[in-house]
Amino acid sequence: MKYFSTRGGDEELSFEEVVLAGLAPDGGLYIPAEIPKLPENWEDDWSKLSYQDLAVAILSLFISPSELSREDITELVYNTYAYPQKFRDPLITPLVPLAEKRYILELFHGPTYAFKDLALQLLGNLFEFFLRRRNMRKTPEEPAERLTVVGATSGDTGSAAIYGLRNKANISIFILFPRGRVSEIQEAQMTTVTDDNVHNVRVAGTFDDCQDIVKSLFSDKEFNERHTLAAVNSINWARILVQIVYYFSAYFQLKKSLAGSGKPVKPDIQFVVPTGNFGDILAGYYAKRMMLPMRKLGIATNANDILTRFWKTGRYAKVNPSTGLGVRETLSPAMDITVSSNFERLLWYLAYQSSSPDDPRKRTTACETVAGWMEQVKKEGQIVVPDEVLRAAREDFVAEKADDAQITNTILKYYQGSPSYIPDPHTAVGLHVAPSVAKEEMWGVHVCIASSRLTLFI
Repeated sequence: MKYFSTRGGDEELSFEEVVLAGLAPDGGLYIPAEIPKLPENWEDDWSKLSYQDLAVAILSLFISPSELSREDITELVYNTYAYPQKFRDPLITPLVPLAEKRYILELFHGPTYAFKDLALQLLGNLFEFFLRRRNMRKTPEEPAERLTVVGATSGDTGSAAIYGLRNKANISIFILFPRGRVSEIQEAQMTTVTDDNVHNVRVAGTFDDCQDIVKSLFSDKEFNERHTLAAVNSINWARILVQIVYYFSAYFQLKKSLAGSGKPVKPDIQFVVPTGNFGDILAGYYAKRMMLPMRKLGIATNANDILTRFWKTGRYAKVNPSTGLGVRETLSPAMDITVSSNFERLLWYLAYQSSSPDDPRKRTTACETVAGWMEQVKKEGQIVVPDEVLRAAREDFVAEKADDAQITNTILKYYQGSPSYIPDPHTAVGLHVAPSVAKEEMWGVHVCIASSRLTLFI
């Protein structure tokens, strides 16, 4: 399996190269040269696998055995998802029933109580593995390779990245976060880690400002090469890859739950995903493209609704044209974003799908289209995609939003419900949106992604 940039599809890199690089030199994001097909008997063969073994099976589809053997992947995965040493639930991402047709997929049982632990614990181990292997090949006279990890956070990425990389040999981590715009607990999770390789930078601005700084550093070729930068934000392909696993885990857990209740065991499922940077739901898109059975993915945004507005109008605009406002501070701070970095990856697939089937340069044409769109966003703050691109986007997604009042009411509703459940403000966005996105589909089972534990935001 090889990978190429969304903005320039000629050069292909290995998995190791894209993990260590993070962002492509042309500013694009790396995507796989092809989306692998599932094994013929995957549904039977994988149905009884542990989360760890399911992760090994899925990661092996995207990583060439010449880079990482199945034994290497197994060791990395089992070291990452160790129960109870690192994760507090034996299922790692347990599926919890809320009502007859609604479930919560809890992704917050890792060290920092946020879903980012699932990817960043493994990413830290991958960084360490690749560096150790490279340095073992050097002569004693050669200097050891090092990584300088740089990331931007609105809360959960920073703490999860720090806990995944603290005290790792030959790795330093710098996390930028917006002053006054992360929860007190998450800021404490970051700033109370005293390992020598951990550095926090408080920025006067928004998450988008932090993310712009990080992207500019990666785009500076001389600076990047001098300091050997690596990314922990979801611009890093490994983050997306690892998150594909829990969609499959949810599917098998739901099948088991339905079988135990005597209901049909072929779940008709829709995932509803609270999202800001589009990474979590993009992993669901890859699972869908791999042919995991599911309906349209439900995008749930807060008042920073650039994604919802895109699916309604085809306009991707940093400033809301109806209010004239950019990023707004809300009760769900991890989603307070006006530029969704991973959306570029989806745009590539939409551009490719919408281009002429007779184009011999179809992949390159899609890259050129995306590069033009992203340059327009940078210069003008918005793009309007052609109608055929919007139609393609609506084939796999539906989007709605929730404001702070609706978030608060949803938390209260589920707390007072039976069974009582207390969602965090991000999960509440998904729970509020779920009935709205169901109207389009007119059917079955919702699985809402629970991204964090409520205690992070008290």
